[in-house]
Amino acid sequence: MVRSRTTVGVAMLIALALTSTACGSSSGDAAQVSSDGKTVLRYEGSASTVTYPELAEDLGYFDTVTLNWLGDNTSGPASIQNTATGQSDVGSAFYGAIAKLVDAGAPVTTVLGNYGSDGDTEADSFNGYYVVDGSPLTTARDLIGKKVGINTLGAYHEYVVKEWLFRAGLSDDEINQVELVVVPPLNTEQALRQGQIDVGNLGGVIKDAALARGGLTPLFTDVDLTGPLGIGGFAFRDDFIAQQEEAVADFVQGTARALRWAQVTPRQEVIDRFVSIIEARGRNENTEFVKQWKSTGVPTPGGVIDADEFTIWIDQSVRLGTLKPDAVKAEDLFTNDFNPYANGTYPPDSGPDGEPVSSSR
Repeated sequence: MVRSRTTVGVAMLIALALTSTACGSSSGDAAQVSSDGKTVLRYEGSASTVTYPELAEDLGYFDTVTLNWLGDNTSGPASIQNTATGQSDVGSAFYGAIAKLVDAGAPVTTVLGNYGSDGDTEADSFNGYYVVDGSPLTTARDLIGKKVGINTLGAYHEYVVKEWLFRAGLSDDEINQVELVVVPPLNTEQALRQGQIDVGNLGGVIKDAALARGGLTPLFTDVDLTGPLGIGGFAFRDDFIAQQEEAVADFVQGTARALRWAQVTPRQEVIDRFVSIIEARGRNENTEFVKQWKSTGVPTPGGVIDADEFTIWIDQSVRLGTLKPDAVKAEDLFTNDFNPYANGTYPPDSGPDGEPVSSSR
């Protein structure tokens, strides 16, 4: 399944978000309280995977909040749109998409990083952009007029491809001649091998399986381009943070500790925990995906956010004319105030049974 590029992307999500907010939403409503007095946070998950808030709840790291699963979502722009419009309390998206949403007037703040490419060579935690062996495409300029398959328009992989093309010397006009098409990640390998696309993005377990079958060559990887980098994070509406600061702080500290636990705990122990969580929630999900988990991909302890993780994409958007100069500043888009690892000391954390876990990586 391949879907050609449209002009919709993040722009429509922004328009929908702002229109919905203007028409009234639950953004100003009081948060729900559970029977045991905890603040209920509405969130979206991802099928057959375990998010770090879900891990935090299972590890017992939350004190004053509890989670309410609304369903699954595989699109970062859609996730953050749902948060901006009050359909959920917390969402997760690529930093570049968050910057555009804020520029359009959506009052959201990122509080914690939760995915990225950490450059761990043993875990192969990076995203690659592949061609079939023997392809005549070997340079960025070869992609002019060709099709590149990515998972979502307006999100991380669109930005990475354009940044690679720019650094290789292509003009804005030439970059626009490279056709970006939406291909579901599970279909990318097949679309690439069948010639429906000329280049395909592969990451995570899907990448590992595709490379094991052979016949694919990388044009470049995101880590080659940027080095280890946080890619996206969790965000709340500003009004929710103001009204429910204690709940937001508890969500961040618990999720940061869970993320850190996954960073320092032996891989098989993390996988076993993921499997037990999926089996216990009874959603008829496959556990084979999480059994291939290798690392968090997050380059900083506990998901502490660095301003440069926003700046690189803001600069690109300004260069391409989708953001005006000085329209948004990286420092205004996030806060590390609630993250217990932001002081740089990375204290030891606790495992699921209370035993200390080393904070060294």
